[in-house]
Amino acid sequence: MTNASGIGSWPGTDSREAIRIVRDLLVEDGIPYLPETPARGPGADMIGRATGLLVELPVDLQPSGWRFVDRPGRDAARTASFWRQDLDEIAEAYDGHTGPLKLQVTGPWTLAASVELNRGEKAAGDPAARADVIASLAEGVRLHLAEVARLVPGADLVLQLDEPGLPAVLEGRLPTVSGYGRLAAVDRQEVAAGLSEVLAAAGERTTVVHCCHPDAPLALLRESGASAIAVDLDQWERLAPEPLWDTIAEIIESPVALWAGIHPSSGGGAGRDWRTSWDVLHARWVRLGLTASDLDRLVITPACGLAWSTPAEAVAAQRAAREIAKAATDLARS
Repeated sequence: MTNASGIGSWPGTDSREAIRIVRDLLVEDGIPYLPETPARGPGADMIGRATGLLVELPVDLQPSGWRFVDRPGRDAARTASFWRQDLDEIAEAYDGHTGPLKLQVTGPWTLAASVELNRGEKAAGDPAARADVIASLAEGVRLHLAEVARLVPGADLVLQLDEPGLPAVLEGRLPTVSGYGRLAAVDRQEVAAGLSEVLAAAGERTTVVHCCHPDAPLALLRESGASAIAVDLDQWERLAPEPLWDTIAEIIESPVALWAGIHPSSGGGAGRDWRTSWDVLHARWVRLGLTASDLDRLVITPACGLAWSTPAEAVAAQRAAREIAKAATDLARS
């Protein structure tokens, strides 16, 4: 069966409403998730939210962004308050729930590429800081999963790491604090090991690494130990990078599953009929020589997060993913 899910973010500032909408859209025939609502402000954004899970690495919000500090302050308290609100809401909304439930966390490399050291450089540029971020995030993820498992004991938790900044880390494209230089590229083996360490915090649970960048390092992600890779196929179809599609075929034929973001999240394509997105996916499937039964290994999602969509667009995109998944299931069963 082809499932449907979402990448994670949602428009608006009402956490309770977002959680209940996502639940109602996906709980019967998909993989529901704890939506992120970054419009609530600093601490609800993907970077601030992840810093709230770090163990013994306090942060503060500076004009230039999040920065490591000696002791937690008001910004950390606000982030913790957002987390408490979300966890209270999810415990109520999913009372008695049995089945999958996905949690999203910013991955270690995007986090290290975004948070500053006290001298202003990004943590990704310092080997010791990189190691600290990885270890702290891994422990924070472990504790987070344990807390959600306590609140929703019947849930089969799924962990998703969001890594939009990973290509910049690998390719040495992060600017120095002066803006005139670039931080050195991080070795591929170190990147893979860091991802693996945080993913291992999930234990035997299903894990997903999401990278919506057109330069997503698919081979590395496939080797990270994740159960699945989530990518923006709608973007790739428009850019038509054929070698990437060949790699997608390799993923489908490997033990790693694919979360296919084939329906536009926002912008000019947000109103596209789901049948158009299904036709695009099916045509590409046939072109790659994949079988209908291979569709069972897909999870269909909107192309990326929905935070910058209108509420109506977000609901429509999530419903479209569900309809595409049903069409794929029907074809695989025919």
